[in-house]
Amino acid sequence: MANSEGDRKEPLNEQAVANAYGAMRTEMNQIYSKITELEMEASEHSLVINAIKPLDPSRKCYRMVGGVLVERTIKEVLPAVQHNKEGLEEVITRLNEALEKKRREITEFEAKYKIRITKGDSAMKDDGGKKEGNAQGVLVGPASSNE
Repeated sequence: MANSEGDRKEPLNEQAVANAYGAMRTEMNQIYSKITELEMEASEHSLVINAIKPLDPSRKCYRMVGGVLVERTIKEVLPAVQHNKEGLEEVITRLNEALEKKRREITEFEAKYKIRITKGDSAMKDDGGKKEGNAQGVLVGPASSNE
């Protein structure tokens, strides 16, 4: 009976390992997505800073604060935008560290459970999906509209 119990646990362990691995990959992708989003925000902050920096500090400026457009001067807005950009860069740095930690954790998990990812099947499916997408992307207007 001990063997049959062991046999029942083996598939559960494989499923548990697969679920844990999938969860780790999902978490890593979420971190990566958040980093990308914050990098875009930091880039937008840089564009704003570069645009308003050479202007007269007493000039009127509008800033969105909590969904409300507020009138301020460049002198008041510039430091706040710079401070926000610095905060975004700090968060990006922390998320990059968390991403590296998660990558190491996944690599150790793969080595421990001897997980291998085959890309051949998924690449073929992706190519097939792209071909269908291109064929479906063509729009033709009605003949009567050209007359």
